[in-house]
Amino acid sequence: MTPIPEFEVRKLEIGDVFFISGTIVTARDEAHKKAIELYESGNRSPIEFKGLAIFHCGPIMKKTENEWKVVAAGPTTSDRMEMFEDLFIEYYRPSVLIGKGGMGERTVNACRKFGCIYGSFTGGAALLAAQGIKKVKNYYWLDELGMPECLWVYEVENFGPMIVTIDSHGSNLTAKILSNVNNKKEKLISEMK
Repeated sequence: MTPIPEFEVRKLEIGDVFFISGTIVTARDEAHKKAIELYESGNRSPIEFKGLAIFHCGPIMKKTENEWKVVAAGPTTSDRMEMFEDLFIEYYRPSVLIGKGGMGERTVNACRKFGCIYGSFTGGAALLAAQGIKKVKNYYWLDELGMPECLWVYEVENFGPMIVTIDSHGSNLTAKILSNVNNKKEKLISEMK
């Protein structure tokens, strides 16, 4: 349940499967950039991100009467946020990042230093993700950034499953798999010569 304390985050290791209940906030490239600029200019974000989960997602939303409903909320490719994520983690201290694909060394280092993890959600499962979202609690920067880029604040229940791909101990499952694949590829190529 969010907010997740750092000592709980540090119990998780790459390969662990987990679900989240509580509050998650969508944030893609533009939202990361704006949040970092706010922090660096001495201004406050409209959300206290500490202990929350940040979902790399550009959801499809529908407004019905006076409330927003989630139509689809699949993860977007997280590597796009690599240039921002280390500063975002340092400044705002989220406990969990959620997305698809993998992330790089800057994110790995920030997760280790500040007690955060990255969880991979299955790509193409936007409807599954939407099922775990129980309510739209709020939203910010919609007029400025647009529907896919603004901050959507969701109340979720058993949102997942996700696999810990980067843990708070400096391990990166995506990098390990890529290394194994490249080693096997090199071995196969040498055997074919």
